[in-house]
Amino acid sequence: MTHIRPTNEKLFNAAKCHIAGGVNSPVRAFAGVGGVPVFVSRAKGAYIYDTEDNAYIDYVGSWGPMILGHAHDKVIDAVKAAADDGLSFGAPTPSETTMADLICQIVPSIDLLRMTSSGTEATMSAIRLARGYTGRDKIVKFEGCYHGHSDSLLVKAGSGMLDIGEPTSKGVPADFAKHTITLPYNDTEALQACFDKFADELACVILEPIAGNMNMIIPSQDFHDTLRRLCTEHGTVLIFDEVMTGFRVGLGGAQAHFGITPDLTTFGKIIGAGLPVGAFGGKREIMECIAPLGGVYQAGTLSGNPLAMRAGKAMFDELCQAGFYEALTQKTQYLVKGLKAAADKHGVAFQACSVGGMFGLFFADELPSNFGEVSGRCDAGKFAKFFHAMLDEGVYLAPSAFEAAFMSSAHTYEDLDKTIAAADKAFAQL
Repeated sequence: MTHIRPTNEKLFNAAKCHIAGGVNSPVRAFAGVGGVPVFVSRAKGAYIYDTEDNAYIDYVGSWGPMILGHAHDKVIDAVKAAADDGLSFGAPTPSETTMADLICQIVPSIDLLRMTSSGTEATMSAIRLARGYTGRDKIVKFEGCYHGHSDSLLVKAGSGMLDIGEPTSKGVPADFAKHTITLPYNDTEALQACFDKFADELACVILEPIAGNMNMIIPSQDFHDTLRRLCTEHGTVLIFDEVMTGFRVGLGGAQAHFGITPDLTTFGKIIGAGLPVGAFGGKREIMECIAPLGGVYQAGTLSGNPLAMRAGKAMFDELCQAGFYEALTQKTQYLVKGLKAAADKHGVAFQACSVGGMFGLFFADELPSNFGEVSGRCDAGKFAKFFHAMLDEGVYLAPSAFEAAFMSSAHTYEDLDKTIAAADKAFAQL
């Protein structure tokens, strides 16, 4: 039985008066788990605090970017110093160059970079760039991968796997959807069939190289190798959406983990240490098609805003320290192993996986390999009960069975042991 949280319920009802649905992003509404959302007043380190100052060990981390934990002293100092100089200029700043140099140094596949204000902008712009570069219209995405809410990407597969796509949201014209082919994730046969039929029409393939929006799915090496080979053979631009995985599963991102060189890569708010920012970049010959160098238009007044750039620089100073990712990986593996042992103790069908500081939790007999298996074989009802039981014990997980979780360097082993103990109680209730 979940505890009643009257203050949060009151705040949620007040929010509904003038905010559509009471939230500014749908998953925050707790529709996937029931109940009312926790309203956060502040955060520090591995903890968030609600308006009654109840503390929760946080494994959402603002959906990934808080890899150093919340309100890291050096990041906050950088933001304060930047704010003293002015919030936004709509003009070039040296900090943009510093950040671009850093990213290009860390990620060898990127020759040129363009900052945006969000991950959605980055993926939307990368797709437009791929179309402009190739002169082709069709794009390929994968079921269960999320690349922001632009029209071309809110598309599901038609009645047949290689049929014309169908919008997943009202307001998306069918004429937009017909240019998007949606395939099952982690399926090399479907990939080959798509290229056999449409190769000369495909501008790009975009994917999360490790999926984080159908919970966490780690695809096979063969899937990535096949994808890279097909894109190279047919002149199709391969876009890795590393908004979630970039600098999170390792310093070099998922592309370093798999040893794959994409043509374009997109990033999100982690490069601004959690502030609103995004970026896309890749091969010089492709990126030179962007205005003012080429004819593909993309712009943004707040792109590369100085607060995000200077916050990001402070964050990267920490990430580039020797041993950072090794320590982060060890913590994540420790937690995942402890959760699995607690589930096994109580006979609960439960699976977990992780790479670097990113992990997935599934109420299933086996780890799923694509969206169909996540939605068809995993028990979302059990997750909802588990979520609220953990919340009652002071542990904050993503309020959806379809979202990955995140570790930060601020989490201590004491925090992890508390989480495992909370899970032991939660599994017992199941």
